Amino acid sequence: MTRMPRGRCHPKDLANVMKMRHIFLSVLFFGSAGLLFITYLHIWMEEQPTVLKIRQDRITKLWKDPSKSPRKDRTVFQSGSVVGDGAERVSDEIASESLMSTSSMAQDLVKRRLFQQRRMRTLLLKRFMEPRSNLTSLQLSTWSLAVGAVHEQRRRFLASFCKTFYINKHRRSLIRLVSQVYVEERHKLLYCEVPKAGCSNWKRILMVLSGEASSPHNISHDFVHTSKKLRRLDSYNLREANELLNGFTKVLFVRDPMERLVSAFRDKFEHPNNYYHPVFGKAILKKYRANASEEALKTGSGVRFSEFVRYLLDPHKPIGMDIHWEQISKLCSPCLINYDFIGKFESLEQDANYFLKLIGAPQGLRFPSFKDRHSADERTTSTVVNQYLVQITPFERQQLYNFYNMDYLMFNYSKPHL
Repeated sequence: MTRMPRGRCHPKDLANVMKMRHIFLSVLFFGSAGLLFITYLHIWMEEQPTVLKIRQDRITKLWKDPSKSPRKDRTVFQSGSVVGDGAERVSDEIASESLMSTSSMAQDLVKRRLFQQRRMRTLLLKRFMEPRSNLTSLQLSTWSLAVGAVHEQRRRFLASFCKTFYINKHRRSLIRLVSQVYVEERHKLLYCEVPKAGCSNWKRILMVLSGEASSPHNISHDFVHTSKKLRRLDSYNLREANELLNGFTKVLFVRDPMERLVSAFRDKFEHPNNYYHPVFGKAILKKYRANASEEALKTGSGVRFSEFVRYLLDPHKPIGMDIHWEQISKLCSPCLINYDFIGKFESLEQDANYFLKLIGAPQGLRFPSFKDRHSADERTTSTVVNQYLVQITPFERQQLYNFYNMDYLMFNYSKPHL
């Protein structure tokens, strides 16, 4: 069976990509500034013959008809000729003064034109530097290719994988397909929620973008997940949902499958929880723990990671799956929905803030960096994940990898050391 190449970008490679990105941006900026300067210089040079011609015409007229000179103290006969022997000197003075007056007027004209050109240049630069908003898929692809090679590479990698390897074995309705997708109409944005991949803070951002909140920092965790402020795509009819899928910018954020799984287990089973303990915990303990205590069976608390893994790998689960450990390939259907932007939890803030600029979000809006639940706990890193994987057998570790194999392949994550 053909395998896709896998592996994370080496830090040095990523640094080189970021360096090339900055160099390209610098060249693009100075090249644009140079183009604007050359355009301005060309326009200014074109104006010069007009100014010189104005000067020559004015001087010729004044020389032929001195009565039109602005000088007030000259003496003329009725015929218009200048008095006496000083006629030549006076004529020279008239021509000189007329030249000075005309030169002053020409300078004023040039100043006005330069002011207009500077104003136009400022407007052009302002327009050029404005964030792109409401990007279509093609526009976002082009922009990403220019300033975000890493993000474009992710999108192309997924498209290539789906074209080569993906086979849709199950027919799914459109409404069920988009049940995890949230809609933000102001910025024409569709966001697919992936639990344990920054989804709480993303929902806060969506509330701010839609005008339902002024800041992501004053929205509680419970409110962000229970509020009806955000609308899902499955609340639209089929025609509207299709239009939004074709016209809005679609974004997806993913995470290393094992880190996401361990993070979900720690959050739902190692802390008090009035839903996951009685609903999932009791069912897991009843089937997978021999001689479980009456207290454990009553509360559903104290589930071990090894018991949770046995439940997850069981084809005959005592209770169904949950979105917190469901595969991303099933949650967001990335081979059926053409996502314009794919971010990763491993570079969450950088990717999220870059994307906010792309869609023209308010300038001061930044993706939150805080952890609002169990903030005293160590974040779930690869080191923490290894502490949990050693609690299960090598065979179970391989089965876990197989369970999330599609996510590993689609998003180019490295296979863990099993």
